[in-house]
Amino acid sequence: MIPALLLVAPARLVHLGAVDVAIIVFYFALVLGIGFYLKRQANTGEDFFMAGREMTAWIAGLAFLSANLGALELMGWAGASYQYGILATHWYWIGAIPAMLFLALVMMPFYYISKTHSVPGYLKLRFGEPARAVSAVSFAFMTVLMSGVNMYAMAKVLQIVLGWNIHFSIWVASITVAIYVVLGGLRSAIFNEVLQFVLIWAGAMLVPILGLIEAGGWTNLKAQIAHNASAEYTHLWSTLGDFTHNPMGINWVGIVFGLCCVISMGYWTTDFLVVQRVLAAKDLRSAKLAPIIGAAFKMAVPFIVILPGLLGLAVLRDPATGSMIKLVPESVATTAAGIAQGLHSYNDVLPLMLARYCGPGLLGLGMTALIAGFMSGMAGNVTAFSTVCTYDIYRAVIRKDESDHHYLNMGRWSTVVGVIVSIGTAYLVMRSASIMDYVQALFSFFIAPLFGTVLLGMLWKRATNAGGFWGLLSGTLSSIGMWLWVYRDPSALRYIAMSSAAKPMAENMFRALWSALICIAVTVIVSLITQPRAETELNGLVYGATVIPHEGDMPVYHRPWFWAAVVSVVFVILNLIFW
Repeated sequence: MIPALLLVAPARLVHLGAVDVAIIVFYFALVLGIGFYLKRQANTGEDFFMAGREMTAWIAGLAFLSANLGALELMGWAGASYQYGILATHWYWIGAIPAMLFLALVMMPFYYISKTHSVPGYLKLRFGEPARAVSAVSFAFMTVLMSGVNMYAMAKVLQIVLGWNIHFSIWVASITVAIYVVLGGLRSAIFNEVLQFVLIWAGAMLVPILGLIEAGGWTNLKAQIAHNASAEYTHLWSTLGDFTHNPMGINWVGIVFGLCCVISMGYWTTDFLVVQRVLAAKDLRSAKLAPIIGAAFKMAVPFIVILPGLLGLAVLRDPATGSMIKLVPESVATTAAGIAQGLHSYNDVLPLMLARYCGPGLLGLGMTALIAGFMSGMAGNVTAFSTVCTYDIYRAVIRKDESDHHYLNMGRWSTVVGVIVSIGTAYLVMRSASIMDYVQALFSFFIAPLFGTVLLGMLWKRATNAGGFWGLLSGTLSSIGMWLWVYRDPSALRYIAMSSAAKPMAENMFRALWSALICIAVTVIVSLITQPRAETELNGLVYGATVIPHEGDMPVYHRPWFWAAVVSVVFVILNLIFW
């Protein structure tokens, strides 16, 4: 059934001027031009899938962050901050920075030394083909679902702000991404992601700057949010002592252990979408610095993502009546009744704010930023999907001994297939309360158990092939089983999230925690009763069996650990300021 949302032609919030159209058209022409220019540098599988492993630390680091900073981030977390308040910032600070630094200093040496093309490829080297198969299939499935989120997010923005047909929006942007990725592979995606990083910041800064001016500064903004919603919406840590004292319905245990220790660590260290960018670095030092550079910029992202949602709680009023606009869950806004009443969902807060502040020229820049975000997020998913499908499914299972040119062509075809399949998943998002609830549920299914497997594989020599396979499989199935349990019996929430007052995001955090613990427990138990591999076979794969290359003599301020320490200090200060 076609969703009711598509049967209605919404009134556009703004009209593009000639300058706005020219800015958007120029952007599309530029990214396609980059793809055609880089096509001649994608003649081998290493070029297409790994950008020739020639990227500097800065390029790899910005691409590493930009692959995550898509329309999903801009639109989804703006909606989440309207729904949950400043608590959404946890996904950028404690839910990202420790994991990015852990990837840089602890895990990158093994990914880079093993010269793997993917995270499933590392699991094949460490735990054998069965573990690789489970992770490759689950990752490919998750990737197309995530890519569908980016498609839906972009189409929704263009529909709300410009009144464009949702099908037209999806297909034009999707075809553009498909063309430049098919032509230039990962190299094209990375260079476009660096461009998109600049455009996202240039365009997305308009809303928070103009919004803070209207609100009268941060102090006045907090006062208005306290009046319109609750003072709990502006505290980062002080409300997390109990499930009922904050809008997310979560406590500090879920944030620290579910988000920081499991979902965040799992995403930033094992999700091949982001790890692939770092693997393209030119040497080990660059590969270690890239996530640290990304972490430094990541701490500033809430200014352009979280702040617009908070501003929506304070200043988003109906122009006709002057009353505050009340946003609702996506599943409510897309019903026939919701459409008839003209309701907007949490996910609409950023386009509504964009329409509020941006006039001719500024609107074109703001829309280009959102389109760039969509392109970045989708290209990241598509390139990761293509690599895993080609190396870890097609070559591993179907055609093992073909030429490099054959696999290069397969990579291009799998890119096209990934785009087409992703389009079909875009409408699944409409069944969730918000984009980020949907995304965090996917992470709890696939990323959390994978992190447990990879972590034990890198740090514990005794972990066996059978342990890795059964641990990963049991963790994944248990997470899906817990979701189905709560879906069919909502009262089960008190067991999964340890409180019947928990909300969907809290359930996702605790489900991720339990699935990772189950994965680790099964891996340890099975490993202890099965035969381990000889230590000589683990060289380059496990701490204690690998000699890590020395970075050579260089000043302290050139060493990755020094900049990781600087980022850590800033991270702690920010959390204290917004306590």
